Amino acid sequence: MRFVEHLPHETRREDHVTITMSDGVRLSARIWRPTTSDTDPVPAVVECIPYRKNDLTSTRDAIHHPYIAGHGYACVRVDLRGTGESEGVLLDEYLDQEQRDAESVLAWVAAQPWCDGSTGMMGISWGAFAALQTAARQPESLKAIVIASFTDNRYADDMHYLGGAMLSDNLAEAGTMFAYATCPPDPEVVGERWRDMWRERLEAARPWVLEWLRHPHRDAYWRHASLNEDYARLRCPVLASSGWADGYSNAVTRLLANVDVPRRGLIGPWSHKLPHLGEPGPAIGYLQEVVKWWDHWLKGVDNGVMDGPMLRTWMQESVPPSTSYEERPGRWVAEPSWPSPQIKEVEHPLRGSVIVTTDDEEPAPRARTRTVRSPLSVGQFAGKWASYNAPPDLPYDQREEDGGSLVFETEPLAERLEILGSPSVDLEVSASAPVAQITARISDVAPDGSATRVTYGVLNLTHRESDEHPQPLEPGRRCHVRVPLNGVAQAFPPGHRVRLSLSTSYWPLVWPAPEPVLLTVHEDGGALTLPVRPTEEPDGMPQADFGEPEGCRPPPVTRLTEPEQAWNVSRSLVDYHSALDVVKDRGTQRYEENGIEVGLRACERYTSVADDFSSLTGRSAWTMRFSRPGWDVRVETSTVLTSNADAFTVDATLDGYEDGRRVFSRTWNETVPRDLA
Repeated sequence: MRFVEHLPHETRREDHVTITMSDGVRLSARIWRPTTSDTDPVPAVVECIPYRKNDLTSTRDAIHHPYIAGHGYACVRVDLRGTGESEGVLLDEYLDQEQRDAESVLAWVAAQPWCDGSTGMMGISWGAFAALQTAARQPESLKAIVIASFTDNRYADDMHYLGGAMLSDNLAEAGTMFAYATCPPDPEVVGERWRDMWRERLEAARPWVLEWLRHPHRDAYWRHASLNEDYARLRCPVLASSGWADGYSNAVTRLLANVDVPRRGLIGPWSHKLPHLGEPGPAIGYLQEVVKWWDHWLKGVDNGVMDGPMLRTWMQESVPPSTSYEERPGRWVAEPSWPSPQIKEVEHPLRGSVIVTTDDEEPAPRARTRTVRSPLSVGQFAGKWASYNAPPDLPYDQREEDGGSLVFETEPLAERLEILGSPSVDLEVSASAPVAQITARISDVAPDGSATRVTYGVLNLTHRESDEHPQPLEPGRRCHVRVPLNGVAQAFPPGHRVRLSLSTSYWPLVWPAPEPVLLTVHEDGGALTLPVRPTEEPDGMPQADFGEPEGCRPPPVTRLTEPEQAWNVSRSLVDYHSALDVVKDRGTQRYEENGIEVGLRACERYTSVADDFSSLTGRSAWTMRFSRPGWDVRVETSTVLTSNADAFTVDATLDGYEDGRRVFSRTWNETVPRDLA
């Protein structure tokens, strides 16, 4: 990244500005704005997230907010209620209270003498959710949004459920927020009130996974704040982005297809990162694109921001399997609209173990069946639902996974094949139990046999007709199912094969069904549909058009202890115990601007024994420590999730320490019945 030292506007920063909500709770904001805005008001850009502006996101914030401010905007970075130095408590994701708070923040910002009355919202992940959900409420001052790594459908495309099957990230994200929602404010900012504010957060805390387990179907809980309930609610322009290695890639194209506002989409090869910090690379000059967007929609500059294609995306080239890539080879391609008129849905019948790719007339279907009952070991090389690229968390070589799966494969390709969009698999199946799931994976198989997963999809078969009203299977009875796979842009070279793999489990990425299931796949009616992009179409978007990634230089941070990263798969052939251990330890670092020393360590562990479905255990444990001379506070959380055929059980602990002495402790031991999950 190129750090920009001189920008068009000189700026000033205010570190703790309080904004009072309608119920009297005061939120804390950090504001960057041009010094001239005292007499010459400017538009404002707001970001609302729960991740602590005073320390944990301060480096990231300092790269892009002063950069945007230096181009003539007031940037307002707000800690959500109950986080950082904001008062109150944070009780769950995306509550109505949060959106009301955002509306109050926008109204306050628009009324400030340094703001000209026009606002925008931006963010990645939670910040993008906040921007999209607030925009759907149509606040008067909000003129445009910029969002990355988001979803318009909280049930189908967040980190909780996928195809009606529960993701292990349902536990992992709950563990993350269990820790973040119980961290203390900074005494140097809020004064002696810090201990009372911290105590209030600790007293209000609970493992959010309990609430998420109580809503295994798409009910009112998930419909709330899901834009796809009524796309017409979005009335302002949107610049939307994500990455193919992220868990949120589907929402960009879905948004482009369904909203009727000025819109642009951008999908790179990235994990859960902003595009100017994109990993795997190439990262791009995203902030230049963002400033151009704001200039047009907030300042009325006629800069051609809406000229050109609706969607720009990175067409990924074939790569060997790896859990991490510094760069993904490929090229930028462009689509004038979405759905694209040049992409053709091509259906390939499944015959025996073959994906049929020729145009020859197909013989009449035969009454042929194949069965699969996957071991729980299938999925240990699946990687993370949403890659963060640290520790390395992309899927590894799928050959071991394929040993416990049904496999269909093309002949070696005679010509290059490019796909762009969401593949799907149609199947006629019957199952041995009333609750079953299927995972479908597409891999790029090289001539040496190595298999790189390209995309995948999951379906809880009780959700075959509806996420709102799932129905149990009748054991042994045939039914038709369609399994949608995540969107992707991928090239398959000549000589490579396209492989489709079907498994009945994908643990620990997906929490398995209540019991082992024998799935029968009937040959007639089986087909793989690929969204084929003609290779002769002009691309028209060279990488140089984006420019080099740039931003402002962040303030100094001193590393005091080294970070640790691990992603270890282990198996015992004595007692058949298997485990995946993930360690994300930032080490301890000191933020030199305010002297806060912060340590963060997160550990996840997923275990099972042989194919005993009652042995499944997931654990998320966090330690977060904040200190400076005279102040030393630590929060430790642990959430353990187990299950049997009838219920999930959550055992959780929360401990707060001040100066090494435990000052708060609470435990939870609760059971949630399974409901076709």
